[in-house]
Amino acid sequence: MATTELKPSAVKNPKRNRRPSHGPKKDLKKKKTKITKKTKKSKAPTFDKTIEKSRSNDQKTDNDDDEQLYSEPVSASEQLNYFLNHLDSAIGIKVSSLELEPIKDTCIVELSQGLDQDVSNLGEHIKLSCGSSWRETLCEGESLERKVEPGNPSVLVISSSALRSLELLRGLHSLTKQCPAVKLFSKHLKVEEQVSLLKKRVNIGSGTPNRIKKLVDIEALGLSRLDMIVIDMHPDVKGFSLFTLPQVRDEFWDLYKNCFHQRVLEGRLRICMYGPKPSPNLKKKNKK
Repeated sequence: MATTELKPSAVKNPKRNRRPSHGPKKDLKKKKTKITKKTKKSKAPTFDKTIEKSRSNDQKTDNDDDEQLYSEPVSASEQLNYFLNHLDSAIGIKVSSLELEPIKDTCIVELSQGLDQDVSNLGEHIKLSCGSSWRETLCEGESLERKVEPGNPSVLVISSSALRSLELLRGLHSLTKQCPAVKLFSKHLKVEEQVSLLKKRVNIGSGTPNRIKKLVDIEALGLSRLDMIVIDMHPDVKGFSLFTLPQVRDEFWDLYKNCFHQRVLEGRLRICMYGPKPSPNLKKKNKK
């Protein structure tokens, strides 16, 4: 009986000795499978994020190709060339040298370099650009001695959104105490309300291209007294400006072509590009 009891123990002992050699390999396989599962799970969300990043980068690159704005001083002639290049690329209008010669030195408002071109200084910049007649042009209200045709502003501030228009109006508060500025955008404002406001004297208007053109088309907003258009050059949170935001850009050039271009060529209207502008020197460096 002793010999028969030892046989099974002799068979079991080698198996027990072999388990440690096979055991770690099975554990390693399990660990490998766990690692691969974790990596697959972690890849899924990062792939979606890379798609979103690539889309946002595409938008940024499209915008950066057209607009690289800097706060450095840019001369009036450089601003004019920049504006005419956009005019040509947007709606195919080329201004000949004969048309440009009489207005090239006066059609662009050259702002003071001693003041930053931000919201708080907008009123001061416009006041300086109007010269000694700034008080009569920008501040006076209704008077019996001097009659002004209603609904005809001397300054129009054009921006890409209603919120930006309101922000710019805050910078003009010191000039609009006697004669309030008119809001010329569509957000929360009906056309009928704006028509009634334009039946009084208006010195300054601020709004978006689409609503401004609509009010001109229905003859509620007049242009006979208009001396200067202020084009807001500041980019929004996404980096788009009035010249690069697709729908608004098209609306602006449509407004300019139909309402302003001929007046600019005749020397009766000045263009003020307010905010950061492209620096030709920096652009040349980037191209190299």
